[in-house]
Amino acid sequence: MAEAHQAVAFQFTVTPEGIDLQLSHQALTEIYLSGVRSWKKKIIRLKNSVITGVYPASPSSWLFVVIAILATMYTRSDPSMGLIAKIQEHLPVSQSMSTQCQALVSAVLFSTMLWLLLIFTMRLCLKQLLSYHRWMFEQHGKMSNTTKVWVALVRIFSGRKPLLYSYQGSLPNLPLPPIKDTVKRYLESVRPLMDDTEYERMNNLAAEFESSLGNRLQWYLKLKALWAANYVSDWWEEYVYLRGRSPLMVNSNYYGMDFLYVTPTPIQAARAGNSIYAFFLYRRKLNKEEIKPWLLRSAVPCCSYQFERMFDTCRIPGALTDSVQHWQDSDYIAVYHRGRYFRLRVYQAGRLLCPREIEFQIQRILDDPAPPSKGEANLGALTAGDRIPWAKARTKYFSSGVNKRSLDCIEKAAFFVTLDDDEQGMMGDDPAASLDCYAKSLLHGKCYDRWFDKSFSVVYFKNGKNGINAEHSWADAPVLSHLWEYTLATDCFQLGYNAEGHCKGEVDSSLPRPQKLNWEIPPECEEQISQSLAVAQALADDVDFHVFAFRDFGKGKVKRCRVSPDAFIQIALQLAYFRSRRTFCLTYESSMTRLFREGRTETVRSCSNESSAFVRALEGGEAAEVCRRLFRAASEKHQNLYRMAMTGAGIDRHLFCLYVVSKYLGVESLFLKEVLAEPWRLSTSQTPIQQMELFDMVNHPEYVSCGGGFGPVADDGYGVSYSILGENVINFHISCKHSCPDTDAHKFGALIRKALHDLMQLLSPNHKEPNKTEESRPEVKKDL
Repeated sequence: MAEAHQAVAFQFTVTPEGIDLQLSHQALTEIYLSGVRSWKKKIIRLKNSVITGVYPASPSSWLFVVIAILATMYTRSDPSMGLIAKIQEHLPVSQSMSTQCQALVSAVLFSTMLWLLLIFTMRLCLKQLLSYHRWMFEQHGKMSNTTKVWVALVRIFSGRKPLLYSYQGSLPNLPLPPIKDTVKRYLESVRPLMDDTEYERMNNLAAEFESSLGNRLQWYLKLKALWAANYVSDWWEEYVYLRGRSPLMVNSNYYGMDFLYVTPTPIQAARAGNSIYAFFLYRRKLNKEEIKPWLLRSAVPCCSYQFERMFDTCRIPGALTDSVQHWQDSDYIAVYHRGRYFRLRVYQAGRLLCPREIEFQIQRILDDPAPPSKGEANLGALTAGDRIPWAKARTKYFSSGVNKRSLDCIEKAAFFVTLDDDEQGMMGDDPAASLDCYAKSLLHGKCYDRWFDKSFSVVYFKNGKNGINAEHSWADAPVLSHLWEYTLATDCFQLGYNAEGHCKGEVDSSLPRPQKLNWEIPPECEEQISQSLAVAQALADDVDFHVFAFRDFGKGKVKRCRVSPDAFIQIALQLAYFRSRRTFCLTYESSMTRLFREGRTETVRSCSNESSAFVRALEGGEAAEVCRRLFRAASEKHQNLYRMAMTGAGIDRHLFCLYVVSKYLGVESLFLKEVLAEPWRLSTSQTPIQQMELFDMVNHPEYVSCGGGFGPVADDGYGVSYSILGENVINFHISCKHSCPDTDAHKFGALIRKALHDLMQLLSPNHKEPNKTEESRPEVKKDL
């Protein structure tokens, strides 16, 4: 077999004259350089572990402490108050050392213990400082003296030049809210969704739960909160993601888009060459921990643990639950093209191939005329269908032989690449419709041309457009968007293309061809592939998607009205939904809890008493001044809910964990059961740009990603993702299902546009409706 032949470093034959060895110098050189590269990485990881382990101090500070102690001893004073003499008395090798040597060793030991104590103290102080969150509740632009002092202390105790994981040991644990506070906030959040009778019933259920079973469940959660770094994250990953048995495609995976108005090169292989190279540059920075920790207000660190499983990671299907497996530094990627799977090595003789060489290898795959193996073409549909059939098929047909070797190659790859034969992006006579098609292609493709289990898959279209599809269990969208921003910026602004649109650099003609993976798919497995494809295709066909760029105004004008842009959009969504259904619904807005160790997300329940009161007043024709006052109250309420969610005082993760404990104990709670069964008919998320320094929003506003989106959470609801770009653009990604007669993505998009204009007209009476809303601009192709 091809993979076996490539693994041979030498051959030998037995002759009458003896054994004749035929060494392959190229193979041995490759083995040597690969080993050197591996050891370099081990040394870097060891060095970073030491630096991170002693943070916020530095390894060099140990020498400073030792010298300081020795200097004080030289002046015949004892800074240890007798401890150095005690250590000297109990040295196990004191008999073989002179008195002066014993004193020196004792002083060094004391200095080391003092240094470790100082590190522990500094880390404890930093952890206590990071537990202070009042700064978040202060009015924007007005910082109290207490907060100013706090910021100064945080910067003092944070040390200098932290690595990516330096703050991990100093981050506070997620606090466990009192059960009475969570229940009170829950009842407040559902009040606008229930009539008096329903609310009275739920109030009684909540009171009964709080006074009886709730306290017992809370006691177990307190034990977990004391013992675990985060009382939510492991259960959230396990029960919300890994135990889900429905398809990942549409239901869980999400996507990110390319630049909206610019295609840097129309050459598919060239775009792949530059961006694949950029991905591996990012992985190199990640392994060296050179990526800066994300700081709020340039001082408050966020948890970085989700970055660990970004590359070389795959979700493995199981009968009861899936698992996430992570490997170390794969030197290749898995590539799909026209039903074939390839293994493409991106390292040669210990060095990363340059973009032009990667382009050359990608072009080889595009030009390869070999047909797919029997059953190979639709193989990826197994990852798009239900999880149990895929788990059974994996165990039965992919646990040995050539199928196992090929599957291992895909699962252990750094990431997955699809070379798509379609053209996508904003183009043609109907750019708006083409953008919707682009979104659907990234979300589900043809249902068999993505590997939905990989941590992320990159899609390169025939016309040079690209995009990304990500599995959700290993991390949340902001982590992957950090990688995507870096890749887009590096691709265009640092690497660039030559005049013909190809990658820059030279090609080593001796590069081995990409290796086509082999499969032996029996008819029974083909039948399972067909069944999974049918399930996935039905799900994909049911998705209704609408993507549009709102360019009439953006956060600049909203902020001039002294309103939070996020609150403005969320209230507009409430107004749009009410106009579409004449009622309110349970609304999910994702908020991060990465201010705490291993934090992931919390829910902001955006439909509040205040927002519903404003919507009813506006729709009821109340006076403008009354509506403005109610809007301000709704905006303030939303910002407060968001801050509480970020600081660990949310509702839904606490109730979720209480429900998990009840299941472990085998007890039923009607209150928790009803809470967890409530559908999120409006699921929303903002995708912010995190690395503004990588993009020039003033001179080159077109060079920014259009953001990303996800499928609807409820069968009769909407999924809405939005990106606030610069001062003047807001991109929306709206999803729902064709099968629901009450939802329509395009109609809801039109209602969102109108709601945004109505709110701006209310807050800024001089605002004029534009004669023509700029839905789209023709795409341009540029070379940088």
